[in-house]
Amino acid sequence: MKDKSAWAIEISELVKEYGSIRAVDHISFKIPFGVIFAFLGPNGAGKTTTVEMLECLRTPSSGTASVLGLNIAKDQNEIRKRIGVLPQEFNTFDRLTVRESLKYYAMMYEKARDVDELISSVDLVDKANTQYKNLSGGLKQRVGVAIALVNDPQIVFLDEPTEGLDPKARRGVWEIITKLRDEGKTVFLTTHYMEEAETLADIVAIILDGKIRAMDTTTNLINNHGCQTKLVVHGGGAGAFEALRRWRGTELSDSDVIVPLRDKKDLTKIVDLLDQRQIAFDELEMKKPSLEDVFLDLTATNWEGVS
Repeated sequence: MKDKSAWAIEISELVKEYGSIRAVDHISFKIPFGVIFAFLGPNGAGKTTTVEMLECLRTPSSGTASVLGLNIAKDQNEIRKRIGVLPQEFNTFDRLTVRESLKYYAMMYEKARDVDELISSVDLVDKANTQYKNLSGGLKQRVGVAIALVNDPQIVFLDEPTEGLDPKARRGVWEIITKLRDEGKTVFLTTHYMEEAETLADIVAIILDGKIRAMDTTTNLINNHGCQTKLVVHGGGAGAFEALRRWRGTELSDSDVIVPLRDKKDLTKIVDLLDQRQIAFDELEMKKPSLEDVFLDLTATNWEGVS
């Protein structure tokens, strides 16, 4: 059952300072119930500090925030009962089986979900009696998600849940995350995989230098931040570049020519021009804008990689 609050998370003018350093700088945003929210930002952007304040691990310097309608400064114990957390470097007892691990964590709460039901929800039935140390990386992450759900939380914080996993294991975790939203839970996801955020998230926020630079659906972020579809003329080289440089923003990258397309007619004009001048190339590729393009554009002034 949802709390009386209209928002799962509501933040207003939140600030966190460490001496002279302002890690989070007057940020404000709201997250509705029942969505997957992706929080993105470069190293040192304020991402982790924000999440830790919402998890009641750090105290704000000023501003306010509520989780499930509860104040993070005054209602910390109640908030902790209602949220689940998967930390980035999750680990648990090597020699406990999956079932034993979940029983151990379930004992920490007055009310906890049925252990076998949890095991089934993360597709670990056939591994229930396997020791944690003998699981693959992807299966270990599933155990972590199950532990985060042991108290049947309304909001689940997942910090880099697929870090270091192979593509198959990563997609297995994606399925579980999607299932959480379908069950009505709110998922707060931090990730440095742009494809992961674009595939899973209903809402994306990008933070830089402690400030929220953009927040919207993926589609709206792409449409509203100047990203364009591009045509890549693979192997066109200098000849294709000279022919196509009339299109503003055309670039030569090694032997490939990258041309921004401003309308549907551009593609036909480019193909006709290449044919008329008999310019050889390997192939043409349409490259649609992505969340990664938006992220790189918004964080270009402070790019050091993401965490």
